[in-house]
Amino acid sequence: MNHKKNPLRGIIVPLVTPLLSNNQLDISGLKKLIERAIKGDVSAIFILGTTGEAQHLSYEIRKELVKETCEIVRSRVPVLVGISDTSIEESAGLAAYAAKCGAEAVVATPPYYFTPSQEELVKYYSALASKLELPLYLYNMPSNVKINIEPQTAVELSKNPKIIGLKDSSANGVYFQKMLYFFKNKPFTLVVGPEEMTAETVMLGGHGGVNGGANIYPKLYTELYKAAVNRDFETIEKLQQIVMEISTTYYSVGNNPSSYFRGLKAILELKGICSGVLAEPYFEFGKKEKEALKSGIKSIEKKLSEVGIY
Repeated sequence: MNHKKNPLRGIIVPLVTPLLSNNQLDISGLKKLIERAIKGDVSAIFILGTTGEAQHLSYEIRKELVKETCEIVRSRVPVLVGISDTSIEESAGLAAYAAKCGAEAVVATPPYYFTPSQEELVKYYSALASKLELPLYLYNMPSNVKINIEPQTAVELSKNPKIIGLKDSSANGVYFQKMLYFFKNKPFTLVVGPEEMTAETVMLGGHGGVNGGANIYPKLYTELYKAAVNRDFETIEKLQQIVMEISTTYYSVGNNPSSYFRGLKAILELKGICSGVLAEPYFEFGKKEKEALKSGIKSIEKKLSEVGIY
């Protein structure tokens, strides 16, 4: 696939990493997740991102996940692999393994801990790209890595033929508007992480969303994307309301920074899709929190049924 001529579009599922323990993958759950996502018409599967708890996983588990995911997917959709690390050699090593397994592209945040300048970001990504066999997506995640990939920096990096797009998880609408302005009519993929923003950014010219909720209800997000592309405002309004209920119900129990992926994994476990075990040092919700989520499932799935998705 020529990524520069054909930007990736649609809903990319940032796959959770199903675990039986901190050092053991839930392979059965992984298969269910992937088959569910593909059946739901996702455009790609992204592993080892934030939703996949990548930074809490050993490299042994990361490599096993890459291998198993590529084998299960069997090239039916592209597999994108997160390679974010503070060590460029570790990132390049995982990327080489991903290429060997059949992944289509890799994704990397800026290096974290020490905060680089924009000039240093250009040098970092250029050096990383030179070590890669696969094309590279930039990953803007300022809340976790302490720096924005500024629009002009992305423009400079896009001149590198190996750097083909950017995922923005800043939740900053003005920032994404600037990115759309600078890349208007250019073959550079621009997708958002926050699912609450996907429909509006697609209507403004974005290429899609990397939506965690697509682990649970992939069809909801792919139908919302299609409605946004077609300017079907009646459908957008109905589906957006469900997306917002998911956001304020599934991801808000406990009201702490880990509520998003704890809630996501708890729902997947409650629905019998995969294990709800989290990578250390985090831990699963208790009985009280899971009971609160069960009432949310009934309400949300009733509404999904009413719109013909569930």
